[in-house]
Amino acid sequence: MTDFRRTLLWMVFLMSLFLLWDNWQVHNGQRSFFAPPVPHPAASATSATPTPTPTAVPGATAAAAAVPVAGAASSAAAPAVQRFTVTTDLVKATLSSEGGSLVRLELLGVPEHVEQKWYEPLVGLFRGQGTGPTTSDVVLLDNSSQRLYVVQTGLIPTGGAGLPNHATPMTVEPGDKTLQPGQGQLQVRFEAAAASGVKLVKTYTFERGSYVIDVKTEVVNASGAPVDPQLYLQIVRDGNPAPGVSHFYSTFTGPAVYTDTTRYKKIDFKTLDKRADEHPTDKADFELTSDNGWVAMVQHYFATAWLLPDKVQREYFARRVDTNKYAVGMIVPMGWLAPGASKTVDARLFSGPEEENKLSALAPGLELVKDYGVFKTIAVPLFWLLTELHKLIGNWGWSIIGLVVLLKIAFYWFNAKAYTSMAKMKAINPRVMEMRERLKDKPQQ
Repeated sequence: MTDFRRTLLWMVFLMSLFLLWDNWQVHNGQRSFFAPPVPHPAASATSATPTPTPTAVPGATAAAAAVPVAGAASSAAAPAVQRFTVTTDLVKATLSSEGGSLVRLELLGVPEHVEQKWYEPLVGLFRGQGTGPTTSDVVLLDNSSQRLYVVQTGLIPTGGAGLPNHATPMTVEPGDKTLQPGQGQLQVRFEAAAASGVKLVKTYTFERGSYVIDVKTEVVNASGAPVDPQLYLQIVRDGNPAPGVSHFYSTFTGPAVYTDTTRYKKIDFKTLDKRADEHPTDKADFELTSDNGWVAMVQHYFATAWLLPDKVQREYFARRVDTNKYAVGMIVPMGWLAPGASKTVDARLFSGPEEENKLSALAPGLELVKDYGVFKTIAVPLFWLLTELHKLIGNWGWSIIGLVVLLKIAFYWFNAKAYTSMAKMKAINPRVMEMRERLKDKPQQ
């Protein structure tokens, strides 16, 4: 027992020295040992006009292959791209006039524990920091030279000339872009000029106190002939590790698809690379068509997901669209539109922290995006208990200590049994030694 205590004290002492050294490195402008690797530059997703995609798309039909490539080069002069910032109590969203795409999303006032490293609550506790919850702003979606993570929608023609897509210039309806005190929701409306006689209107609705954005897409056939458009909803991301990833453990980053039949399916970037390079005809391991489910792009702590109502037919796709650039999404057939007719598709976009109780209320299985790693069976109940302790205590450092105390109490009986057995062995050890010495020349006795 004394040796165990001595070993434990040495471990605590050495860990304290290591954390002290690491903080000294940060204080002197060096990178922390726990800092994530520097990401490789990502290609920009901005483009003026779409270009054809590769003909071979793994596990997808011709409709999925027809989704325009994000980041295609411009072939003609286009109006200057404008960006509009929408601010609510929880998010600061940047929408682009190019296709009305969501190109940046900053989460405001995210609780610090969502992104902090495993040791930071205890470090803060022993430093005497306040027990009140602290918050910080987190950039989730972005389109810059270092990161690519955007949300796009548009139309796919079944034949003939092109229809408005995420690269089509759009105009925004004038109006306030900041959610005012007492205001429950805020709408931003984009409209594209008719292409091939088809007009596209997108309306984003931001709700107070919610990370869910309602996206209404209206298609108007202003031509003189029937059209059969399909709506695509996609999330495009680079394959770089998410900011804040630890060196000590790995969590899933990449696309995910959920249906009632195949349930939750994660698709890592390496699998998409392999399909694109080596086996383009391989069938996907998720259901390609369904009238239920959702798609998501998942990373540590956060997720972005497209949600559609049940009984709406859809086709799923996940693919590599370019080097270090991947897309996951859904294609919704809108049916034939007669001249002068219109049709609307209502979808929801979630982009925010992985809070299980809120995710499960949004869609069946959405809480599964929270990745506990290989120790999920143990981690889920422990995290639930830790969360309940935090509700009572209000500080993650003390909550962790409380969890350890409860675990010690829970295993006290087993430890007591072990110590009792050790004591009995220690008590009879002199007799065993005496017998061994006395009978060493008489092995048969």
